[in-house]
Amino acid sequence: MVTVHIEHPIRDFKLWKAAFDRDPVGRERSGVRRYRILRPTDDPNYVMIDLDFESVGAAEGFLAAMQEVWRSPAAAPALSGSPQARIVEAVESHEY
Repeated sequence: MVTVHIEHPIRDFKLWKAAFDRDPVGRERSGVRRYRILRPTDDPNYVMIDLDFESVGAAEGFLAAMQEVWRSPAAAPALSGSPQARIVEAVESHEY
């Protein structure tokens, strides 16, 4: 499993979530198998998103499309800074 990990500051979570829910890139169509939205407990104006893919190629295609979305203030109205994104791969996982 390959994950696109995205982090960025936002102005308003409700506004950000509405834009996320509009799904301008089409997550499922782009190969997203699962996603998680996280927020630091001490900063409601920051989000982290993990989107899981079956392949690096699908993750790269999705990330390229998201970079286009981030350039549009209308498509990404709640951004309050530049998103930081990386494609990562799990090397180990364990549950207790």
